[in-house]
Amino acid sequence: MTQEEDIRNAVKVLNAGGVILYPTDTVWGIGCDATNAEAVAKVYKIKHRDDSKALICLVDSDARLQRYVRDVPAVAWDLLDAAVKPTTVILDNAVNLAPNLIAEDGSIALRITKEPFSKELCYRFQKALVSTSANISGEPAAQNYRDINPELIKSVDYVCWTRRQEHKPHTPSSIIKLKPNGEVKIIRA
Repeated sequence: MTQEEDIRNAVKVLNAGGVILYPTDTVWGIGCDATNAEAVAKVYKIKHRDDSKALICLVDSDARLQRYVRDVPAVAWDLLDAAVKPTTVILDNAVNLAPNLIAEDGSIALRITKEPFSKELCYRFQKALVSTSANISGEPAAQNYRDINPELIKSVDYVCWTRRQEHKPHTPSSIIKLKPNGEVKIIRA
């Protein structure tokens, strides 16, 4: 299967409200349409995760990130430009997303991916994509496809083929919470 076919298949499943497993710019992820509350609920169920814990979303560009946050503070762009590893920013005033994806305080965690497969997937999907680590809550994140719990593989609607053979270390993103007043808090370095 070509990467093009893989992306086409994944987008078809996402558009139908399905859940996918896919390689990201960090660890393998469980993904769905970040604007579809039913799909988001499926992800929480698959992970055995309390829906009060927010999930990260992946986007392909600055412009797409701005669709999901009312006002992006200038410091966010500075941090993202300076980041040397994948960095997730938690921003206030989330909009245009599934309500069960937005944290109780109205914030959302977003990351702009630069990795070719996940960037193209997000671009073709044309929306934010949930990107939570491919693991059952409390278990280690799956760095590579072979690390994914078989229960998860059976629970999703599509598993991407791209990068399944890869075996190298991957780590989760840095997470930084930004407040409109410019306050910066490092959640995960």
